[in-house]
Parts: sequence; structure tokens; C-alpha cells
Amino acid sequence: MLSKGPGRPIASWLWPCLIIRAWVGRAGGLLGLWLLVTACGLGGGGPEIDLGAGPQPTPFSTQRSLSADRLVLAVAAVNSPMSTFDAYADFARYLGERLGLEARFVGGKTYAEINSLVRSGDATVAIVCSGAYVYGRDEFNMELVAAPVIGGQMVYYSYLIAQKDSLISSWQQLRGRTFAFTDPLSNSGRLVSLYQLKQMGETPETFFSRYIFTYSHDNSIKAVAGRLVDAASVDSLVYDYALAQGSDEVSKTRIVWTSPPFAINPVVVSPSLEPSLKARLRALLLEMDNDEEGRRILGDLRFDRFAPIADGAYDSIRDMARVVGMQRAP
Repeated sequence: MLSKGPGRPIASWLWPCLIIRAWVGRAGGLLGLWLLVTACGLGGGGPEIDLGAGPQPTPFSTQRSLSADRLVLAVAAVNSPMSTFDAYADFARYLGERLGLEARFVGGKTYAEINSLVRSGDATVAIVCSGAYVYGRDEFNMELVAAPVIGGQMVYYSYLIAQKDSLISSWQQLRGRTFAFTDPLSNSGRLVSLYQLKQMGETPETFFSRYIFTYSHDNSIKAVAGRLVDAASVDSLVYDYALAQGSDEVSKTRIVWTSPPFAINPVVVSPSLEPSLKARLRALLLEMDNDEEGRRILGDLRFDRFAPIADGAYDSIRDMARVVGMQRAP
């Protein structure tokens, strides 16, 4: 969805492709092409790998994955799909081996795809955005299993970022500018921004000259760094990690505003998952930091450990969704 000009929504999937195609010519080089592939959906549904023996089923099929001999881990593309793939393939393998199940990892381009896999039973377990969890909980009783502890905390923030040399210093100064959201179900990458606009009596259509969806936080950072948009809202964990790694893209941006803290992205399952498997999965996650290989994989994921988390931790996100009129997934 993209809006061109105040009050003139363009309700067509084609507009983001057209806008970014124009920007590809302006940007010149791989960054513009990458965003074209990502935002226009030309890259498919995300990478997939078979981590165990046996035939490889068709992704996103009607075939159920809640059987006793297979585990499917699905992860939303908080980072770009290939980055997500690299980080979580070993995690899926570890879970499968410890539970005695054939393991498969599936990455999705959108958060809605991952929610759909959990809802249908095509995914045994998933790591979802906290915003996507709130919608999944409301729509089909998506269940919490655990959540990661990162840097001793179980929270994250939404950052409003702009180019390093930009004069933008507040949300108000984004009027008439271009903006990048990450995903329609993202809390830090969309809902927080909609809430801020609502406080000003505005919507994306009335406030921004144009906006796009990049479908991952690192793509949004690249869009700002490459001057494809004036600003974006991104996940603090993704931004801070890229900053610590000396990212060239992050060095071209700066944080304009930081939100209050939100409960971290959780591990979830379908309510139809067999209770005994759910209990084994929860116990495995909570004890993962006591195992040498588990600690290695946690380190690769940049997690300290997994810990229990209650549904009420996500109430602040529900409150924002009510204020902006998004109690149901868009």
C-alpha cells in the first residue's frame, strides 16, 4: 500500500513496485535493485532448507506439520530473508535433534505469512514480531512458549531514523516527506509510527508525500542510508546490532526519536499443537543455555537465553492498536 499526496490513497499492489522502480534508476546499483526485489515480492516467499532425512514437502502447502516426526520452525524476516536464514538454520536443526524430529526451517517475506503458517499448522513453532503475536492471539489464540533474553533484557524499542546529515529532529518535521515502514503487522516498524501520527491527528496518507513497505528492518535502514526515503521506523535490536558491527549503512543514519520499551518478539505455537510436544519444546528452550551446543547457537542468534513471558506483557501494543483502530490484522 502506498499513498501519493495528502488524502489520495493508491490502493494497489502495483504502486510500490512502480515507485521503487523509479528509485532504482535514481539510486543506481545493487541497493535499489535489492529493494525492488524485496518490496515488490519478486524474491519469492523466503529461503527454505531441509535439515533432516526424508522428502522435502512443498512450502506453504495444506500438508500439516504437527505430526509426531517433523518439526517446522518459521521465522519472520525481521532482518532480510537471507540474513534470517543464516541465523536460524542451526537453531531449527538443534530443536529437531533434541526432540528426535526431522527439522525444517522456513522463512517468510511477510509477518502475515508466518502467522498463517502457525494458524494452519504448517509451522510447529515460530518466532514472530510482537505486533504479529498480538494479532495472532486475537485471531486464533496463538500461544506463547517463551521469549529471548537479549543483553539481560526482554524488551526492545522503535527508533525513528533519518539520514545523518538531515535536519529532521521530530515526527512533526516529517510532514510532506517520504517514509519506510517495514511490515503491515510490525509493531516497531509500523504500529508505533501510526500511533505517533494519530497523536497529531494524522494518517500516513495525509502526512507523508509517499511511503513504502520494505519488509525487513535492515532494508529500511538501507532505504534511509541510500536516500530512497527521508526516514523510517525500525527495531532497536536490529539497528543497535548493525551499529555495533560497524555497518556502513547505519553510519549514514542517526536516531531521531526512541519509543518506550515493548515486550520482545516471542516464540509461539499453534493452539492445536499436541500438549506433550508443546511442553517438551518449552522445556528445551528454557534449558538451552545449560547445554554447550545450545549456548553456541544462542550466541549465534545474539540471545542470552530463553525465559517465560506472560501475555500481559504485550498489553501496551494492544492499547496502541485500539487507539489507531487496528485491533485486527490489516
